[in-house]
Amino acid sequence: MDVAHPTTDTGWAAIRVPRILGLTVMDILRTRCGAVMENDRSLYWFVAAGDGSEWDVANISTLDPAVDPLTIPPPRRTQGPGPHWRMCLGDDRWFTDSSALRAAIEDALGPVPGSDS
Repeated sequence: MDVAHPTTDTGWAAIRVPRILGLTVMDILRTRCGAVMENDRSLYWFVAAGDGSEWDVANISTLDPAVDPLTIPPPRRTQGPGPHWRMCLGDDRWFTDSSALRAAIEDALGPVPGSDS
């Protein structure tokens, strides 16, 4: 299996979201969605390095490839087993805007109990 391992100088981070929530996030983002990788029970969005590092959202993790190695599938691998692309990357579709991603995650989670929204 040809699998690339990202290097520490790639300038990106990955946002890991539980699969069930991630599918809703993809539906909310639609055309604003960059590449999305699926592995096991999680979906991963790619954002610019440093984006998402201050997020405090339950069950959402920001992964730094220098600290948290992430296996990246070949460009057109769209089925498992193992890591594969739920939304294939393209020349202009690698990153998702982190603000749009955060808003979609919050929308998918729904209102926080006790909040006015």
